[in-house]
Amino acid sequence: MVAQAFAFVARLSPDVRRSGWKLLYQFMAFKNRDADWAFMNYGLIDLDPQAKPPHLSPADEKDRYCIQLYHHVTSAIDLTGRDVLEVGCGRGGGCSFMARYLQPRSVVGVDISERAIHICNKFHAGPRLTFFRGDAESLPFDDGAVDAVVNVESSHCYGSMPRFLSEVHRVLRPGGYFLFADLRDRNDVGRLREQMEASHMQIIKGQTITDGILAALDQDSERKKRFVRQKAPRILRGAFQEFAGLRGTRLYEEFRSGRAQYLSLVLRKTSPRGAS
Repeated sequence: MVAQAFAFVARLSPDVRRSGWKLLYQFMAFKNRDADWAFMNYGLIDLDPQAKPPHLSPADEKDRYCIQLYHHVTSAIDLTGRDVLEVGCGRGGGCSFMARYLQPRSVVGVDISERAIHICNKFHAGPRLTFFRGDAESLPFDDGAVDAVVNVESSHCYGSMPRFLSEVHRVLRPGGYFLFADLRDRNDVGRLREQMEASHMQIIKGQTITDGILAALDQDSERKKRFVRQKAPRILRGAFQEFAGLRGTRLYEEFRSGRAQYLSLVLRKTSPRGAS
């Protein structure tokens, strides 16, 4: 019932959708302030037989599938020596992975939830890694501040995708990259691509990775189910299971049937906004 209520509210208006998701994330950050929950994405298994999974430290193995989604998104370019911004950083696991494994000059994580940012700063912040509270549709950064913007499984919560893309374009340096992964209803995929094409950034790579997402959900379902039992109040376990896309949930079935699709895209800023 709780999951269905959030789904109903999310359809009412862009502003209500943004406020509703913020409320949910604030609640989760308030109820679960432990270091052992660093990722909130569905995870990925790369089904390409030639793909090499990332080498991880033993401490990171428990989050392998979630990290593999970040690895897939960020491996499109070399982030060595670059300034990287993640918009919608959640609990900070993705930023931590990038800072520790990919040799960027700096990583900054931004999230709309003050409580999530508190968790990020408590467990992940360091010399090359910082976190700030910020709105994806009004980013607290100067023009041309970063070389790459990363956005993983977050944009479906935003009130306005065009406003977000405008902000991504603004904060990127010329030639900078936008590394994106998220889910959409199959009827909205065309509109998302139109929004991307209108963003004054060039799509240089795009693919549907739903099958790899489903494979990870299958492999990681039991672990996540145990985690939900440990972390969620009994009355909210159904909502948390839906949020996590566990086997048997409506979201899982939408992925399996093709009604929901998961997209991965790489865009590059090629010109100032308004230039021909």
